[in-house]
Amino acid sequence: MADIPDKQIKRLKTLIAESETSLAAAKELLLSLVGEEDSNVLTKSEENLGKIIEGVFDGQNMVGSDGKTYPVPANYASKSKLVQGDILKLTIADDGAFMYKQIGPIPRKQIVGVLTQENGHYFVEVGARQYRVLLASVTYFKAKPGDQVSVNVPEDDSHAEWAALEAAL
Repeated sequence: MADIPDKQIKRLKTLIAESETSLAAAKELLLSLVGEEDSNVLTKSEENLGKIIEGVFDGQNMVGSDGKTYPVPANYASKSKLVQGDILKLTIADDGAFMYKQIGPIPRKQIVGVLTQENGHYFVEVGARQYRVLLASVTYFKAKPGDQVSVNVPEDDSHAEWAALEAAL
């Protein structure tokens, strides 16, 4: 195994975790369609799910119901367009893998602003307000400071510090 680069091993672990998440989603959909749990549908992998924690997305991490902070991969947060306040479920598998799932999106609104950069961090200015946005979102949309962008924020954004980049306009 020393011949296999760490990057390939990490990628394989990521692919496996994504496959397990997709399989779990497919099972949930099947169960919702069938209406009852079919023991033939469930597999041994469900016995090894490990620990499940629910928490709130703070714009960058998940603050669990246990009071601990858990890192949310920026690519997942960006792709899922998570908004500060969304409820997440974290499954920590027996092998230590983290699998996130958005289980409670909060009401949100879409607003337009201008992308800025300060001290290596990206912000969207909307009137007198500034919202931080994830670097992963900025690079995905190939946005640059000065670009007009669309972001999602909580419907009640009075305490929001973060926004989810929706599109570069």
